[in-house]
Amino acid sequence: MANDLTNELTADEWDELNFPRAEENEFDRVVERAISRRGFLGGVLAFGSGAAVMGTGVLGLSASEAKASVSRFAFQPIPTFTDATVHVPEGYNWKILARWGDALVDGAEKFDHETGGSAAGADKVFGENTDGMESFQYQGKQLLAINHEYANRRINLPQNEDGAPKNADDVLKLQHLQGVVVIEVEEGDGGWAIVKNSPFNRRITHNTPMMLAGPAAGHPLLQTAADPSGTQSLGTFNNCGSGKTPWGTYLTCEENFNGYFGATDAAPVERMDGVDAGYKRYGVTDTGYNYDYHKFDERFDIAKNPNEPHRAGWVVEIDPTDPNSTPVKRTALGRFKHENAEAVLAPDGRVVVYMGDDERGEFMYRFVSNGVYAPGQPTDGLLDDGTLYVAKFNDDQTGEWLALTPDTTGMDAANIAIFSRIAGSAVGATTMDRPEWISANPNAVEAYCCLTNNKNRGVKPNAGGDDTSVNGPNPRETNKYGQIVRWRPHNEDHASDTFDWDLYVMAGNPTVHEGPKAGSENVNAGNMFNSPDGMGFDESGLVWIQTDGSDSNEGDFAGMGNNQMLVGDPVTGEIARFMTGPKGAEVTGLTWSADRRSMFVGIQHPGGNWPDGGKLPRSSVIVIKRDDNGVIG
Repeated sequence: MANDLTNELTADEWDELNFPRAEENEFDRVVERAISRRGFLGGVLAFGSGAAVMGTGVLGLSASEAKASVSRFAFQPIPTFTDATVHVPEGYNWKILARWGDALVDGAEKFDHETGGSAAGADKVFGENTDGMESFQYQGKQLLAINHEYANRRINLPQNEDGAPKNADDVLKLQHLQGVVVIEVEEGDGGWAIVKNSPFNRRITHNTPMMLAGPAAGHPLLQTAADPSGTQSLGTFNNCGSGKTPWGTYLTCEENFNGYFGATDAAPVERMDGVDAGYKRYGVTDTGYNYDYHKFDERFDIAKNPNEPHRAGWVVEIDPTDPNSTPVKRTALGRFKHENAEAVLAPDGRVVVYMGDDERGEFMYRFVSNGVYAPGQPTDGLLDDGTLYVAKFNDDQTGEWLALTPDTTGMDAANIAIFSRIAGSAVGATTMDRPEWISANPNAVEAYCCLTNNKNRGVKPNAGGDDTSVNGPNPRETNKYGQIVRWRPHNEDHASDTFDWDLYVMAGNPTVHEGPKAGSENVNAGNMFNSPDGMGFDESGLVWIQTDGSDSNEGDFAGMGNNQMLVGDPVTGEIARFMTGPKGAEVTGLTWSADRRSMFVGIQHPGGNWPDGGKLPRSSVIVIKRDDNGVIG
């Protein structure tokens, strides 16, 4: 999640402020010595350049041979930009599809730049701060499911001087602006637009009824005064990345949920064993991120409802084709700060879901179902019955998935689901540099994860006290730039418990630094970037990379310009810049129309008055097309 403009702190920075870690001065190994001592300096820095490409049919291709390969990119790369608009290559164009406040139904309030709209109307319009999205085709209709990750209080409550909610109505407005939207869109003479009043149009907010399923459902830690059964919930929170199941449902992922909870001055009720330890590991405090829900909505007051935070932090399954369906929180997929959920099938039909926990020094996870998927057969329970694993990367470029079971963790199945981070620490998982989006190559049995950055690498342990000294896939201390790790499951089976890995790219700035901070061989002055975050493959096997990093264009980030979207070729390692966003914005969320001639891209928290010149900036989804209406990717 990018900065909340209310307090200008990232979620990780807020966690550090409230849960400071002791400095670990014994981590005195600088990056250069650490990598050299392992003996794979050349290998790491050449990954993706063609010298060590895995699983693509060109293993052993030399760097010079890779560079001589014919580019598969159907565009001329663009330079960086620092202005307040979107840029795409020559021969392409972009338009706005939807902005915060755009109506989903006739009669919805027209967007008001003075107030940002009312609480009553906030769930009838396109929500705020778009993130992950997926495309669905149903009965000849083009549907999009899109996340609305979080609120910027000073922007969303502009009439309040400090942006703080003043009453329950302000809180309700913020709750309605976040969550998920399902919309029908169609392309006409004027381009793509929302189909107002479509029966598929739907807002899912912080107050939408949900079901809980899987090993944690019904557990005492999920029981509240509102739901003594522990099987129901209200709302989905901080919806970051996304995923799509083989059977056509939407997976929305709850990330920095901890910030919505706080405590009043009332004496807290007695808490069950493990709750306080869980609060500390997950960053639940008495103040939250200053959303102040707890002051006006008792559900978010942990002094009165200490189990309420346990009902957030899950992957939620939504059927976009049935507006009357109840979303389901799939607890078997674990509870942590989910970035996205990449679902693939093993050769025997079992469902594999890869997930990252987006916090400094946390882990990568995988779920493998016990049941198998067969088209046309019932899918109920496929995401409820299986095993959750956590990744361990070895410095020799091998790795394994460690099962989180009662035998390996000393925890029962429900507690493993509710406190997955604690379970991961118990088995010795590898601490990672903020695992964000994971994406699987459709044309090779391999997967990629954006490790966006980690200023604490080699400096402080994570929230669980786990060692965060430099390691194989995280080879740089105080990592400002990030990298993308790639792994190939053994036996070409995503359900295999072992794999080989390398680094597809190490981001960096070769115009400022030499050595590891310059990045890997496939990073140069013409394509450099920092903080890879969003990611997705197209059908041709090209990987699209979106960034959420510093756009200061100064110091370590000089020349990098605004956040951007690049495209990479896994075969040759080539990376090229395709798009840049407006100043202040994160580029996040990516999907395609059914005919692949339109690309939908999210622009989150833009600065200035983008896109329409009004008083308030408005997060948006844009559509990118080729001028000749050709296929993109």
